[in-house]
Amino acid sequence: MSVNLNEAHEVFRKYLKQEKHRVTPERFEVLDFALKYEGHFGADELYLRMKNNKSNVSRATVYNTLELLAACELLAKRNFGENKTRYESNYGRKSHDHLICINCGAIKEFTEPEIEEIVAQVAKKLGFKPQGHSFNIFGKCNNANCKHKDNE
Repeated sequence: MSVNLNEAHEVFRKYLKQEKHRVTPERFEVLDFALKYEGHFGADELYLRMKNNKSNVSRATVYNTLELLAACELLAKRNFGENKTRYESNYGRKSHDHLICINCGAIKEFTEPEIEEIVAQVAKKLGFKPQGHSFNIFGKCNNANCKHKDNE
């Protein structure tokens, strides 16, 4: 994924100033790690990755900054039915949906134009202006490496 970090920094900087939050180097370090993270991640996963890369950012700063990044729409918050908030980059990405394996937790992203059309039709019919949507399909994957593979 090629993300223009300078543009993302500017979006975040404007948001922080507008909402009267402090502009700190630590918050931008979290931003950089979050936007470079491939796939979906939890706050603790990001924190551990940062620690493993010699970062001195605190766990609290990671948690708080992720909330700010979601509020300014650089990240999307997701819940895949595991009572855990996950994040993914929302910056410069097209809308997509998810298939989630209830056995192994694998998450596969997909884009289906028909879903976009249905969202637009329903919103128009009900007089609603959509800002985005989240569509998740839960089931069992056919992956031979599924760690909880059963014979169903």
